[in-house]
Amino acid sequence: MGSPRGLPRVPARRDQRPASGAANPPRKRVKWRCRIKNYLRRLPEKNRRTLRRRLLAWYTKNKRDLAWRRTRDPYRIWVAEVMLQQTQVPTALPYYARFLKRFPTVGALARASDQAVLKVWQGLGYYRRALNLHEAARRIVRDHGGRMPDDPGAFGRLPGVGRYTCGAVLSIAFGRPLAALDANAVRVIARWLAIREATDAGATRAGLWRAAETLVPDKTPGDWNQAVMELGSRVCTPRQPNCRACPVRGLCLAFARNLQEKIPARRARRPIPHIQVGAGIVWRRGRILLCKRRADAMLGGLWEFPGGKIQPGESAEACIRRELREECDLAVTVGEHLIEVTHAYSHLRVTLRCYHCRSARGRAKALGCDEARWVRPERIADYPLPAADVRILEAIRAAAHE
Repeated sequence: MGSPRGLPRVPARRDQRPASGAANPPRKRVKWRCRIKNYLRRLPEKNRRTLRRRLLAWYTKNKRDLAWRRTRDPYRIWVAEVMLQQTQVPTALPYYARFLKRFPTVGALARASDQAVLKVWQGLGYYRRALNLHEAARRIVRDHGGRMPDDPGAFGRLPGVGRYTCGAVLSIAFGRPLAALDANAVRVIARWLAIREATDAGATRAGLWRAAETLVPDKTPGDWNQAVMELGSRVCTPRQPNCRACPVRGLCLAFARNLQEKIPARRARRPIPHIQVGAGIVWRRGRILLCKRRADAMLGGLWEFPGGKIQPGESAEACIRRELREECDLAVTVGEHLIEVTHAYSHLRVTLRCYHCRSARGRAKALGCDEARWVRPERIADYPLPAADVRILEAIRAAAHE
């Protein structure tokens, strides 16, 4: 029996691993240092000063009025930075307001249940961010008296706080001169320095971090980091960058060499797998079975309609019967087809083939999940659900009104 409903267990993203600011650098230090030195030679100190001055002036005049830019509260800045990982600003805005209304302080977040946090986060995706944020808040209350630590070593050891998050939050909230290298900043700096190597390669990324650290000014480091990211988001975009509107195009080597459309380069990506899953809407006495995904699995802590990966040569109906036996020790009768739902994640696509099912007897045991519950249809929306399961619930409601 594999992971719940066929989705793989996934390790934390690189940015969610402990910040390396206080850790020892990689062993291949000599090789990387040479590469880093070559990058920085392309931007002499005089040009760096001019670049800082021009970009900060542009940012002061053109920055967007965003809620997290109107505060120096480190908790609110931290929440914003976590939400903005893998999420565009317009998408994050309503979630940010709703999250802070429900959890206005570190203490309020620490006191909440995982389920309450996941429910407020529902729809934003990458749910491990929410669980890490929640656990980190608990540790701040337990170990730091409820005050956000301003030391990179202490803050960087919290769950989910990687090198980027550590630099972004501490530079903006506390004025720490730390670099913050997200996808926008990678693209901007790679173009400034005309870096042709793949930016997702380890040695190149190390060089970009060193360049970013060198460029951060001692004064207003938070404004600088936000200015670089703002430029990448609005001007130095992945495709068709608006170089005419760039305040530092005269210092950009990619622009000078007409390479802006070719930088940044990335290594070839593997094809994204497409998984076929059978999912059962299992009924008994007017209730539907929900299963809580294992905490260590993808989408851990969320509730779903049970099922799993369809094996080669297996029908969706047979898959559902097998999975319900394995996950919950239940025998089910598979009925009519309800809906097919396809959902894309960052690293795979999943198609759920959903069928109404009946289970006449037997206790639902949590064998392949953390918990199993029979829930009235009108109460299912109270549970935190993955986006695909929200669509399944909508189909159940629509079918009930036909």
